[in-house]
Amino acid sequence: MTTTKSEPGSLGASLKPRHITMISIAGVIGAGLFVGSATAIEAAGPAVIISYALAGTLVVFVMRMLGEMATANPDTGSFSVYSERAMGRWAGFSVGWLYWWFWVLVIPVEATAAASILSRVIGSEQWVWALAVTLLLTATNLASVGNYGEFEFWFALIKVVAIVAFIVIGVLAIVGVFPGSDVSGVSKLWEPDGFLPNGFGAVIAAMLTTMFSFMGSEIVTIAAAESPDPAKGISKAVNSVIWRIFLFYIGSIFVVVALVPYDRLDDGSYQTVLQAIGIPGSARIMDIVVLTAVASCLNSALYTASRMLFSLGARGDAPSVVRRLTGNGVPWVAVIASMVLGFLAVVGNYVLPDKIFGYLLATSGAVALFIYLAIAVSQLRLGRSMRASGETPPVRMWLFPYATSAVIVFIVVVLVLMAFDENQQQAISFSVALAVIIVAIGIYRQRTLGSSNAAGDSTTEKDSIV
Repeated sequence: MTTTKSEPGSLGASLKPRHITMISIAGVIGAGLFVGSATAIEAAGPAVIISYALAGTLVVFVMRMLGEMATANPDTGSFSVYSERAMGRWAGFSVGWLYWWFWVLVIPVEATAAASILSRVIGSEQWVWALAVTLLLTATNLASVGNYGEFEFWFALIKVVAIVAFIVIGVLAIVGVFPGSDVSGVSKLWEPDGFLPNGFGAVIAAMLTTMFSFMGSEIVTIAAAESPDPAKGISKAVNSVIWRIFLFYIGSIFVVVALVPYDRLDDGSYQTVLQAIGIPGSARIMDIVVLTAVASCLNSALYTASRMLFSLGARGDAPSVVRRLTGNGVPWVAVIASMVLGFLAVVGNYVLPDKIFGYLLATSGAVALFIYLAIAVSQLRLGRSMRASGETPPVRMWLFPYATSAVIVFIVVVLVLMAFDENQQQAISFSVALAVIIVAIGIYRQRTLGSSNAAGDSTTEKDSIV
């Protein structure tokens, strides 16, 4: 594979436009959509559509804000760098390490999920498959950023084709023209217990669950920094995020709740629908689709964690060794460090008692909202500066500053609701504890290493790594 040359000491720039396009299109299609949606549907009933619409709308606004900052200053550190510029070095440090921790913990979750499917279908021990999948994707990430892009292109294409096919088959079944289908119509939207079987409180609770299935939309702003034209790639991704979320999520979830009872999803939401329609081999089809989604998420987790760690190293907030690059501009130390820690967590999942691994996962339970809040606050401050100086980036936030302020209030309300939701209390408490520790370290470092202005000056020199 041909690699675009980059400046010595900087990341590569070999992600092609088609890579960026497909990463942006399928970035919102995670394994959580296929696997976790059943939990949300069972909690809220058909009204889960509202839950997904609320969560999706938040992500659309957050991506718009991030798009404004990223098109003005593309950077592989993305919102970590923007947080530093807007609020000080402590903020960039905290956001970067929280985000890195989130994706490092995604590695064991996705590796275990992939191993479970492969072990069931092919055989052998789960830990063998977990190791094999992790090593394979680590090798592709180490070869070149173009390899990551190529793998992700095909993973993404399979996910997109699968979702579109599911929606088409579902719509044909709904209107009663799919041959051999045992279900039709949309009566399940109000049967057996009405559209809101568990009240509006359940809709909010389901929204808290669905919120985290959207995590990954922002990866395109990190990946685009390793392409020849970052601003163009980010602009296209941000401008298309509305139809992507509402087609893939709202569209497919509508098909599910329209065709099958919300309380009969024992085999998973999508598999249950395919079985009800009468698609032969639906279990094996979903195994392939979920395995692809899991591999895609693991691939992106390794990539994203390593780039954020590299960016932290470039700004002096991580050991300088993580800045070491291969000849193709791949931060190999950052990739291996993220993989090793992630796989140690895989081992821990098998060796440690379930509760201990559950506690580890709980520390990242609210990180997505923390990141979204940091993006919104950063855009509120940087957006004012850009408008005051007359800058006009290709992407502009809508209704600034009112929409940005509304998003900030909404996120804070969601965090408060999590604190009062029994199912979310562990996630919010452990996540807040982790955030407090990291923020405290960040503030201490800022105070000991100099004023925020000095840190900002050094950042300006270091963070142009494209």
